[in-house]
Amino acid sequence: MATAGVRRHVAITARARRVAVAGAAVALAAATAFPAAAAAPAAAPARAPVPAPTPPPVVVVDCFGEPQVRPEEYLLACGDGNNRLVGLRWTEWGAKTAAATGTDMVNDCRPYCAAGRFRPYPVRVTLSAPEPWPDRPGTTRFTQIRLTFPEAAPAPIPHDVTYKLVY
Repeated sequence: MATAGVRRHVAITARARRVAVAGAAVALAAATAFPAAAAAPAAAPARAPVPAPTPPPVVVVDCFGEPQVRPEEYLLACGDGNNRLVGLRWTEWGAKTAAATGTDMVNDCRPYCAAGRFRPYPVRVTLSAPEPWPDRPGTTRFTQIRLTFPEAAPAPIPHDVTYKLVY
């Protein structure tokens, strides 16, 4: 009987050793695979820097009080529609100025505006003088438009003229 008890004790001890060795092996494998995890408590993951929000672009306000960025057309004569910039191709749109080329379509109003013809004039357009837009807090708008006519200018307008944008 004593022998059976010894054998049983040896069997239990051997099983306990196998379990202990297996547990140590798992712990060793984990420590080898993840040395940082074994050496230190879990740290918060590194966070990528958050980029500063991009400010909205400066706008030009149209006759209807709507903000526009790089418009293809822009109505200059809001009251009667007799002067419109068309085919605008913007080469620059920045925080201080915007520049485009296009065509100024102007009604010659001969013999009177309702019977007049629209005549095309090649034009360079520059928007400038950005200011905060009182109607839209946080938005900046261009307040001046410069028209430069490299060829003929519509009479009586000079070849280089600047207007205040009031919208």
